[in-house]
Amino acid sequence: MRSILIIGGGTAGWLTAAYLARFLDLADHPHRRITLLESPEIGTIGVGEGAFPTMRSTLRFLGIDETRFIRETSATFKQGVCFTDWLHAPQDGQRHRYFHPFEAPLYADAPGLVPHWLRQDKATRPPFAEAMTIQNRVAEARRAPKGPDEEAFTGPLSYAYHFDAGQLGRLLAERAVELGVRHVQDRLEDVVLDAAGRIDHVVSREHGPLRADLYIDCSGFRAELIGRALGVPFRSARPYLFTDRALACKLPYDRPDAPLPSFTIAAAHEAGWTWDISLAGMRGLGCVYSSDHMDDARAAATLRAYAGDRIDEVETRLLSFEPGYRERQWVGNCVAVGLSAGFLEPLESTGVVLIEAAVAMIAELFPHHGPIDAPARRFNTLMTARFDNIVSFLKLHYCLSRREEPFWRDNVDPASIPDRLKELLDQWRHRPPNRYDFILDLESFAFFNYQYILYGMEFATDLPSEATDLAAMRAAEKLLLKIRRYGERAADDLPSHRQLIDRINGQPAS
Repeated sequence: MRSILIIGGGTAGWLTAAYLARFLDLADHPHRRITLLESPEIGTIGVGEGAFPTMRSTLRFLGIDETRFIRETSATFKQGVCFTDWLHAPQDGQRHRYFHPFEAPLYADAPGLVPHWLRQDKATRPPFAEAMTIQNRVAEARRAPKGPDEEAFTGPLSYAYHFDAGQLGRLLAERAVELGVRHVQDRLEDVVLDAAGRIDHVVSREHGPLRADLYIDCSGFRAELIGRALGVPFRSARPYLFTDRALACKLPYDRPDAPLPSFTIAAAHEAGWTWDISLAGMRGLGCVYSSDHMDDARAAATLRAYAGDRIDEVETRLLSFEPGYRERQWVGNCVAVGLSAGFLEPLESTGVVLIEAAVAMIAELFPHHGPIDAPARRFNTLMTARFDNIVSFLKLHYCLSRREEPFWRDNVDPASIPDRLKELLDQWRHRPPNRYDFILDLESFAFFNYQYILYGMEFATDLPSEATDLAAMRAAEKLLLKIRRYGERAADDLPSHRQLIDRINGQPAS
């Protein structure tokens, strides 16, 4: 007999429960048990969240139909992130923007293509993402990443989703219970440790003591097990990532047929940035900021300036967080997943992908017999490295800025840049990022993701001048022209994002 007790619901708890129930095949293995303890007094914040393309594989594995997912979570398609005003503040009506698409460069492995783009005239060459992938044009044209007749979870372009987190939690809960998870609605009252310092049992208000072989802490920032009971130290990322607050809300569209972007908008402001996520029925907005550089009143004014007067008609929620993670996330018979394990910031939707990575690892490493903590060291090594590498990737977005406000100047200070990132930046001044810079199992982002951010932020890679190879130059130009033509054709052929979402939801086409 092996039993698992998950503390906490929400996206982390219910995704963990459903995934493990599916992986461990509870229906055919009655000697395995999964119970989820969820307090009915604690709700889920559903202001609009984003995911990675990995979510498609996760949903498919769980057996959740894509159409059902989109309908029940107010979901839309997400093709990447559009960054506005990160390089510099608006100047004389001019605003800088660049796109980070999910699609890999169409010819990522073509020798000489990126160097050819780097050697082009900076004043006349197209933006990097526009030159290297067709997705840039498709997204800017507000087109969907797939057609209405494509099979579920597939399409000509890579994509993820925007969704309402509260609605997703309910959908995952239904699926987890279908897969055999026992749902206990009760309040956690106490955590009792044994003589060795491990969890002996937890105490709930109505159901009394609850015991398991493995306890999974999905209790959010409260970290009831890993933090309060076991006292595992928290490693702050504030020396590198300064944002620690967000003021969030939902805002209805002006009209039902409003155009629907298929990307997250990340608009920089004086002390952070604002997310703008388009759900099916409304927008999720959030002003992310550093409390060391902006007070709450100024943040409210910043969000109002972005969203307009209609924001006065809706409720806003202030969220506080400390960027960082637990130094050890699996200790004895307890493993933390989600916010209890760590959180960095909303940029690039890393919160959900860290949940996916953790639960997949727990499933693959799960000790069916022997010591329950046998995988702990390996799990901690992999997850710590993944958190560290995400810190560097997120910092990359900030440390290349030319904005003059104190928040941005502090981000450019070399003392605030992780040593590994500084080393890579020094190398990338003379060559573009490549796959040998990264170890796949420790990364959430590929080398071309770094290229999109670097060259979107106009980072200078100084390649040596070479004797003109006319054949190579002509081949590169043909590839770039082909990408442009493919992009134009895709933007013509694919439906608008609004049309596809309305069709999936059974509404008349806009």
